[in-house]
Amino acid sequence: MNNNNDKTENQDQDKEYVGFATLPNQVHRKTVKKGFTFTLMVAGESGLGKSTLINSLFLTDLYKDRKVPNAEERINQTVDIVKHTISIEEKGIKLRLSIIDTPGFGDAIDNTERYDTQIEDYIDQQFEQYFRDESGLNRRNIQDNRVHCCLYFISPFGHGLRPLDVECMRALHEKVNIVPILAKADSLTEAEVCRKKMKDIRQFGINIYQFPECDSDEDEDFQRQDQLLKDSIPFAVIGSNVQMESKGRKFRGRVYPWGVVEVENPAHSDFLLLRNMLVRTHMQDLKDVTRETHYENYRKERLIFEKDEEVHLSHSLTRPLTHLQQRMQEVLERIQEQMQRGGC
Repeated sequence: MNNNNDKTENQDQDKEYVGFATLPNQVHRKTVKKGFTFTLMVAGESGLGKSTLINSLFLTDLYKDRKVPNAEERINQTVDIVKHTISIEEKGIKLRLSIIDTPGFGDAIDNTERYDTQIEDYIDQQFEQYFRDESGLNRRNIQDNRVHCCLYFISPFGHGLRPLDVECMRALHEKVNIVPILAKADSLTEAEVCRKKMKDIRQFGINIYQFPECDSDEDEDFQRQDQLLKDSIPFAVIGSNVQMESKGRKFRGRVYPWGVVEVENPAHSDFLLLRNMLVRTHMQDLKDVTRETHYENYRKERLIFEKDEEVHLSHSLTRPLTHLQQRMQEVLERIQEQMQRGGC
């Protein structure tokens, strides 16, 4: 008797069930089939372990064919932006990961050349390409090469940020999500790491990536993890691809006369926090901020420039261009020149 009542009740519920509750599953299946993309830029002076950390983060070797320049070559070289792209698959989920490296940054004795301009132009170039594709006829298969995050490596040596670091981050912070990294944390004592973390980068007028606020209904553990992320900026990290073994346990680390440093040990570095933030918890937010804030700002300036140019031509005005028009014109000219050279 109860079975018949349950069956009738389920039938009544089915009549009231439209079915849109399955939409998240539909979106999930479609997105998984298409795959995901993420573009990560690494910047900062040479010798801070950028390549090692990237390999450690994604358990791969992106730099196996890279030639290490000698001292003379490093002094004379300019920033040569290099893009590495690999496809990673994990539990059926595909990710096309692009790493934008900036070797040569800050190496030259004479830093009269604006390194920040070259990096800034590269980011704008990706925005411009996306803008053109988005405005074109075939928008079905647009490739998103916009830079979603910039890991900016800060030297552990010295008393703080170098002027070159400050100028570069100021030039980039309105165009990309900057996540500051305190490199080679194993060269510092625990007290030194704490002191460097307390030096607020924002005092230089630099806006770094802001973690979104937790919803009020999030559990306490999630809220604690979120606050830990915010308190850990800049992330003090150690990178190593050397597999070690101790007491039957395998780990990646470095050996020193005074002991062993474990890359993934939270007591030794913020490596796990950084990796979890980039991959497990905030990758989508980094992409959303790029799309909704940084790209929209570029798109807005681009459209304003086009509109002003149309007005300028239609009225045959001879007055000089505004500051915004001049800036946008210079940016577009540099981007077009780089595209013609195959820089895209």
